[in-house]
Amino acid sequence: MDFQLDLIDTKIECFEAYSIKELEKQIQAAIEINKALLLDAYAVQHNTVFHPGKEKMMYTAVVHFKLSRAV
Repeated sequence: MDFQLDLIDTKIECFEAYSIKELEKQIQAAIEINKALLLDAYAVQHNTVFHPGKEKMMYTAVVHFKLSRAV
């Protein structure tokens, strides 16, 4: 019987929230989860737009995770 594990090399996650603090909380939680998969945050892109339906600012972010160099 052959048992083989493959590592995830790269992963991209998207987040959105109506407050910058909530967005930061979501990103920090994702970073902690991805540490268990040996992934580090490589790049973060963010944007802010006005949501006319809610009449609030909406904050979005895309986080690119890459395999940690420690492996």
